[in-house]
Amino acid sequence: MTAGAQVVSREEIKAFAAAFDPQPMHLDEEAARNSIVGGLCASGFHSCAVMMRLLCDHFLLRSTSLGSPGLDEGKWLRPVRPGDTLSVRISVLESRDLQSRPDVGISKMRFDVLDQHGFTVLEATTNQLMRRRTPGVAAAAVVLEKTKTAPSATATLWDEAATAEETQRGNYFEDIVVGEVRDIGGHTFERKEIIDFAREFDPQPFHLDEEAGKKSLFGGLAASGWHTAAVFIRHVVRARQLHEERMRAAGTQLAQWGPSPGFRNMAWLRPVLVGDHIEFRNKVVEKRELQSRPTRGLIVSQAEGRNQRGEIVYRFTGQVFVERRQ
Repeated sequence: MTAGAQVVSREEIKAFAAAFDPQPMHLDEEAARNSIVGGLCASGFHSCAVMMRLLCDHFLLRSTSLGSPGLDEGKWLRPVRPGDTLSVRISVLESRDLQSRPDVGISKMRFDVLDQHGFTVLEATTNQLMRRRTPGVAAAAVVLEKTKTAPSATATLWDEAATAEETQRGNYFEDIVVGEVRDIGGHTFERKEIIDFAREFDPQPFHLDEEAGKKSLFGGLAASGWHTAAVFIRHVVRARQLHEERMRAAGTQLAQWGPSPGFRNMAWLRPVLVGDHIEFRNKVVEKRELQSRPTRGLIVSQAEGRNQRGEIVYRFTGQVFVERRQ
């Protein structure tokens, strides 16, 4: 099915960028024209948030949606410009029982976000939890088996020592070191901001209403996963901009960063509830030479967010183009 149509205005692009992704290509007309994208464009996460709004209005709010554990992959294929009209095509790839909950099923879906010309600007493969009409008997038996064994511990980025701030050099592709781990700040999610974000982009009941949240799989009023992702990106960008300010003050030449071609394995592992404080950490895991873009390299990083109890709530593998010195 194809869901809705929404015009993305210049004002909306700048407002989202100011709140969550304050890169010049999303905020400043002149800087955007001189960047690799050649003009003002929406943050990729703004495109994702608009996709979520279209899905809610035309599909999820009419369904038995219980939320999503995350996305396998997201690809930003074309810039979203001021005045573009976006719609989303929904394709169901598979559906199966959720072994841990016999009353819940999970569907793998692909969302293609299209502009007014029919070009795909965003392609996302995601997993959607839905209430079952009839609980699965086979799934219930598996649940009983699984309760006998405790889950195994999983390694996190906090098992590694963070790289000291003073070791940061320039910001060109050649300067980035695989294995570096950086703390990029934290954020406390308050009730009002959770509701405000949900009201604009993800108006599912468990993100808007305390009682609905308590009755949901989240157990309380929970931030939209896209809200968590947007706050993470804000911290990434601000950490980078602080580093650039220090380099600029020292007279160091700066490289251009961005845009991003997409991400993989975005996982919302635990709900982010009212009052939760989430700390974010980032690790460079790969650098790629690009024959198709001789002036750019690709940096791949893994990120995690953990709450005040030390539980990992968010995991994400991101990619970004970075200017080469040579």
